Amino acid sequence: MRWRSVGDTLTGHNPTVYFATGNKGKFIEAADVAARFGITLKHMRIDKLEIQSNNLAEIASFAAMEAARSNRRSVVSEDAGFFVNALAGFPGPYSSYVFKTLGTGGILKLMEKRGDRGAFFQASVAFCTPTSRPKCFTGFVQGRVSRRPKGTHGFGFDPIFIPKRGDGRTFAQMTTDEKNSFSHRALAFVKFSKWFVGEGNRIMP
Repeated sequence: MRWRSVGDTLTGHNPTVYFATGNKGKFIEAADVAARFGITLKHMRIDKLEIQSNNLAEIASFAAMEAARSNRRSVVSEDAGFFVNALAGFPGPYSSYVFKTLGTGGILKLMEKRGDRGAFFQASVAFCTPTSRPKCFTGFVQGRVSRRPKGTHGFGFDPIFIPKRGDGRTFAQMTTDEKNSFSHRALAFVKFSKWFVGEGNRIMP
């Protein structure tokens, strides 16, 4: 998990918070939210180290702590899951792997003839410095699984998720600004940002 950017030094005070993720889409959404609070996120382009767990907060916290300590940076890491009621919460914490192996089509196939199409997204955002313990923030958004994929924006299961608070469109049919008005990731990063500007920046190295 060792990471360096061109021209970067690993010594001295640096107030920038690094987002450890290999997903550019996640970074764009998170940076947009953080900027509203005057926080600059910098993309730490790594595939975060994940533990096997059914708890998103534990996964995100471990990844943030590992990235912060190995790179001597203040880091946020995020883990998200897509939980489908009729599938007993599947794929949940394993959403990334399931998306890569089954895709949206695989989930829709499993949902054939299912009456309950309720689902929710959860995101857990963890912040950690090289010397602190992780602090985690969670966001949820309720909705339902669509009958077919719709939209070209976003990533992952966005094309088959219709949020309850929306207007009937899937996440993938929304712009980043529209999605960030109430998405699970945005809500978690809002909680983190409020905490950070209030007290979290005091523990920055």
